[in-house]
Amino acid sequence: MRDTLRQAGRASVRLALAVAMTFGAYLFITVLLITMIATASVVGAFMLPETVLLIRRIAGAKRRQVSRWTGREIPEAYAPLTGTVRERVRTAVRDPGTATDLRWLCAGYGYGALPLLMVPLWPLGLVVDGVWCGLLGRRAVVLPLIARLADLDARWSTALLKPSPKARLAVRVEELTQTRAGAIAAHGAELRRIERDLHDGTQARLVSLSMRVGLAKRVYDSDPAAARRMLDDAQTLAEDALTELRHVVRGIHPPILTDRGLVGAVRALAAGCALDVSVTVDGLTDKHDTHDRHGGHEGPRAPAAVEAAAYFVIAESLTNAARHSGAEHADVHLARVRDGLRVRVRDRGRGGAGTPSPVPGSAGAGGGSGLLGMRRRIAALDGTVAVTSPVGGPTVIEVELPCVW
Repeated sequence: MRDTLRQAGRASVRLALAVAMTFGAYLFITVLLITMIATASVVGAFMLPETVLLIRRIAGAKRRQVSRWTGREIPEAYAPLTGTVRERVRTAVRDPGTATDLRWLCAGYGYGALPLLMVPLWPLGLVVDGVWCGLLGRRAVVLPLIARLADLDARWSTALLKPSPKARLAVRVEELTQTRAGAIAAHGAELRRIERDLHDGTQARLVSLSMRVGLAKRVYDSDPAAARRMLDDAQTLAEDALTELRHVVRGIHPPILTDRGLVGAVRALAAGCALDVSVTVDGLTDKHDTHDRHGGHEGPRAPAAVEAAAYFVIAESLTNAARHSGAEHADVHLARVRDGLRVRVRDRGRGGAGTPSPVPGSAGAGGGSGLLGMRRRIAALDGTVAVTSPVGGPTVIEVELPCVW
């Protein structure tokens, strides 16, 4: 009986909130009528997007209310209301999410009074179930109906508020559009970086190399010793140019990824880092270690693009930590999950990364390009990035990259 009373109490609170929201929806009719009249007169068309935003907040409150009761989240799928007044009005009218919310709101006017049934059920249930359970030793009958009413309201709300396939498709198209724009921007930035590295580094060294060789040819007959010194300098410049080229190539796709796989490449990266870096692995194997143990047969690997993205995330995170965080130690964790690859980098520094106003000397990326480039690279692969960096630390960067193993 005690559990029944507790469940009925929770259901009553849930239904009371539903009743309050229903009364609010009835009062909202006035706002809807004013908005319709203003929009029809064109002069007050600016009210339509604001009213739609208000409806979204009300529907969102209902979604959260139902989610707390059922334990299952009801997703949202809305087109962003941005741009000029005309663009916002057009988006508000065409957005499938607007039709979904209005359908729920109108249906609520009809079935919203149902929760009022719980008001007489409480005293009636206490009397009937008290006699039924106390005298006859049977299970409670009336009070469980209150919980069933709450379940019924939750089912109806879920059915009415869940986004339509058209709405989900529209949101997905918008996400892909933004991802594509980010990928193009990241690609352009990468090309500019490569061009800058080639122009300022490799090209300058090759030009100097050509000049040294030309001078050596001129003085070869008259001053062989000077020519030899110039050729020695030219050889040094050639070696430097090769080093620059290797650096550029590593920036495009590190050869070590092909040679040793992701785990081996990350271990090599950690070994050459200025910080003390520990690397832990879950579900992945080092290509060299696997070769030694199994005679050349290695486990499944992620696609090359996924491995490259994970490698650059770790490299960028460790570089930022070494330059800005003040940390002495960092942890890198690689894990193979069912739907992809998970990367986690944690440094024990001062924090403040990714905040709009980072603390002095921190790796805050509110206006920087490090984390922005990282997010664009991951978004191009439909992955996710989560940055946690409170002031005082630690900074944790978690990335999930979807792939098929």
